[in-house]
Amino acid sequence: MLKKAALHRKIETMSIKQSKKIGYSVLDLASVKEGHTPADSFANSMQLAKQAEKLGYTRYWFAEHHNMINVASSATAVLIGHIAGGTSTIRVGSGGIMLPNHAPLIVAEQFGTLASLYPGRIDLGLGRAPGTDQVTAMAIRGANFNTPHNFPKDIQKLQHLFSDDNWDSKVRAIPGEGLDVPIWILGSSTDSARVAAAMGLPYAFASHFAPAYLPEAISIYRNNFQPSEHLDKPYMMACVNVVAADTEEEAERLATSVQQFFLGVVTGRRQLLQPPIDKMANVWNIYEHEAVSQMLTYLFTGDKEKIKAEIQTFAEQTHIDEIMVTSHIFDEKARIRSYEIFAEALKEIELPAVAGQ
Repeated sequence: MLKKAALHRKIETMSIKQSKKIGYSVLDLASVKEGHTPADSFANSMQLAKQAEKLGYTRYWFAEHHNMINVASSATAVLIGHIAGGTSTIRVGSGGIMLPNHAPLIVAEQFGTLASLYPGRIDLGLGRAPGTDQVTAMAIRGANFNTPHNFPKDIQKLQHLFSDDNWDSKVRAIPGEGLDVPIWILGSSTDSARVAAAMGLPYAFASHFAPAYLPEAISIYRNNFQPSEHLDKPYMMACVNVVAADTEEEAERLATSVQQFFLGVVTGRRQLLQPPIDKMANVWNIYEHEAVSQMLTYLFTGDKEKIKAEIQTFAEQTHIDEIMVTSHIFDEKARIRSYEIFAEALKEIELPAVAGQ
């Protein structure tokens, strides 16, 4: 055990062998703004997805949440199909589908259908949480609410349903069987890191709202990774909040919308995404400020040069392979501009590639 641990430390500190670029992607919650409707959010998502495709973003993912007044991405698979149909090259997927809410067969059929319609462009990110409160989770699962849920076994069921080997089974996913639908493991704790490592699957961490366990989750995932037919070495993506603008002052003001969004999470007083304000001091108290700041540890705010410097530092510290960005910005032009600035910054970043990664 000591030799194995020492080997991992050696791998992590080996000298640079070459430089690498980081992939960059979008996480969309289809946020509903004050004075707007979910229909407006979906139109905005399409506009952003088309622009993200032009800017070189790798993926456009939706997160499954329920019973949240300011989040309209509850019918995740439907939105994935909508965006995939309006774009042509960007990968579209889930960040993620919450497996306690769905039978593996239904997920396989839905994503098999999407992969049949948009071959080579669909990702299936899977989470182990319900994506909502317990009362709503009970409404979703009904009589199955108290049934034990085994996340790894459900993933294995999905993999089997997608495989060619399932052709003679009594239960088959049509469409889905034999299709290449990449499965990602999502998480906000170390448990999911162990699952992803043991199954040899790519791993995406929700550091945009649960930053505390990111360093430990990365270490567990990399140090315990078992190569599989799906992936020969670890592939790690981290999600962060970004508010970029042409000036730091503008970015700081725009960021008050995401701060108000997370204040609603902390206090339980959720509201539609609010327009930016001049000062947060009049909105939160010192304890709420501290709680929101902790959740937003990985909120990167500023102009292009500041964003570039901070993301470079973050990437060098974590050695991530890809970064996923979510931006709760009220004005749609400003939101698209933020993604433009971020793409420009990422294209200028080159990182040392560590041997063995």
